[in-house]
Amino acid sequence: MRVWYDACTGKQVRYAVAVARKMRAAGHECIFTTREHPDTVPLAKVLGEEPIVVGKYAPTSLSSRLEESAERIIQFSRMFKDKKPDVAIAHQSVELCRTAFGLGIPIITTADTPYAYAVNRLTIPFAHTVIVSEALPKRFTNSNCANNVVVFKGVDEVAWIAGFKPKRITMKRPLIVMRQIENRAVYAKEKQDNVKSLAEKLGELGNVRVIERYNQDGTAFLGKTNFDDSADLVANADLVVSYGGTITREAALQGVASIGISDMAKTYVNSYLAKKGFPLYATTEDKVLELANRFLGKRFDVGDKLASLENPVDIIVKVAESLKN
Repeated sequence: MRVWYDACTGKQVRYAVAVARKMRAAGHECIFTTREHPDTVPLAKVLGEEPIVVGKYAPTSLSSRLEESAERIIQFSRMFKDKKPDVAIAHQSVELCRTAFGLGIPIITTADTPYAYAVNRLTIPFAHTVIVSEALPKRFTNSNCANNVVVFKGVDEVAWIAGFKPKRITMKRPLIVMRQIENRAVYAKEKQDNVKSLAEKLGELGNVRVIERYNQDGTAFLGKTNFDDSADLVANADLVVSYGGTITREAALQGVASIGISDMAKTYVNSYLAKKGFPLYATTEDKVLELANRFLGKRFDVGDKLASLENPVDIIVKVAESLKN
């Protein structure tokens, strides 16, 4: 079977590699594509993969987003004109879904962000099968016109945290890892980025390492001068504080106390892990220091809890093989 996976972000690269390795082990061919983005190609390199780079992330304006997306679709169409994949898989890649649908290739997509309205409308309706966490309400897939829905017990990050063996990183302790808000995403464009001021306050408690998003601002503080592998970094942290969702779940699944900030942290998947006993806490900026003082340096044994969750990669492979048959 010939499988195509397109990854648009660092998280999606993690997912792509997990799926690709499982597919290859089962004897299938896997075509792995991505786009130029601060986190995609560097992470792929760290993971020992060499994806085909098609297009780039261009968040400057709505026009730049639309035009770059259209260019990627055209390039993909030409790439698969003579030899199409048997199935296309993504974590909501708009360009993969549009291309595969147009070429008659069945699509499998995972999804976990109900608040990403634009992406949901541009991906889920095209998919043959949508694979989602049981944490998400049925109205999420129903309202986005999903065709076939497969629900799993867990969250998407289990795909690469299960069996993960982090590298040991030597850094000044206690280590507090922060993740900058995704301030160039459409769903976060009205959100204020207060990571600098909060990092300064947390600096009174320990060594703060900020994982930056982009370097377009050009300032020293936000200048993205190096790449951080978040899964490795949070595994070595004494506390994680983030405006993003993925890194909080990566930390909590590894037993590291993780604080999610703002309404974006109060997601279904975050609440799901918290209810299952993983150390993930959603709060507001004014209460971060209180929680940081309480949980800094504490580690939690979550091995049994992690083992009880389903790995979505197994489900993705099973669905893909059923489509080929």
